[in-house]
Amino acid sequence: MTDTVISSATKEVVIGFGRPFVMIGERINPTGRKLLAEEMKNGDFSRVEADALAQVAAGAQMLDVNAGIPLADEPALLAQAIKLVQSVTDVPLAIDSSIIEALEAGIEAYQGKPLINSVTGENEVMERVLPLVAKAGAAVVAISNDETGISEDPDVRFDVAKKIVLAAADYGIPAHDVIVDPLVMPIGAMGTAGQQVFALVRRLRDELGVNTTCGASNVSFGLPNRHAVTGTFLAMAMGAGMTSAIMNPMHAEVKTAIMAADVLAGNDTNCAAWITENRDPNAGTGEGGTRRRGGRRRPASV
Repeated sequence: MTDTVISSATKEVVIGFGRPFVMIGERINPTGRKLLAEEMKNGDFSRVEADALAQVAAGAQMLDVNAGIPLADEPALLAQAIKLVQSVTDVPLAIDSSIIEALEAGIEAYQGKPLINSVTGENEVMERVLPLVAKAGAAVVAISNDETGISEDPDVRFDVAKKIVLAAADYGIPAHDVIVDPLVMPIGAMGTAGQQVFALVRRLRDELGVNTTCGASNVSFGLPNRHAVTGTFLAMAMGAGMTSAIMNPMHAEVKTAIMAADVLAGNDTNCAAWITENRDPNAGTGEGGTRRRGGRRRPASV
């Protein structure tokens, strides 16, 4: 089935069906982070560097980079952030902006094949973004809303996604380079939000054969113990066919749910990644474990 290849100068990540789920780190984004926004605006990228390294250490296979700060020079900031992140880590990046000039600057600064985040189904937006994606040989996130806004009807959102996939083909962008974001609504505000996404992801997989992603934390917005909700949502979305998400890999509940879902879906061969992540460091040493004698289990001696 569909494979989407994203690369840095030295590393490739493949997003696809039957493959391990791809975690795209969300932290390099000043939206809602006043301190980060102020630092970036003043030319201080130390927190960007720290966030990049921490997310990769936590297991992110890709990073999303956003520099959307009001009244700031977003194209220059985005290019600078991309160059810095690529200097400290080799994971591929998603270049995240709604400003065409910022996307252009980010692509110019990037080494490899990026993921452009994003294009919507609005005709004017597609006419500006898709030629840029085609020229760069990049992949693109297709967000399933258009001039009418975000529909609560998953069939309408499917039609918007199909419209973008077909428009991309007109520019020479193959379906395997279009990753659809079905749009995740807060479950606390819309009780059917999860069911809608699961149904839509199945159709996107079965009828369009495209990979999918989402802003995972949206689903639990406003809820207590929200990381447990986000992790469970992602595990269920993976069962429906979702292949990646923009998320925070440093939330243990979310990462654990994803890794367990990969095991159960058969995407983690021989459970190797799960065992590596969860192996008891004292296993086989006789420390803190149990021993069997005479067919019975008894605590190890101290």
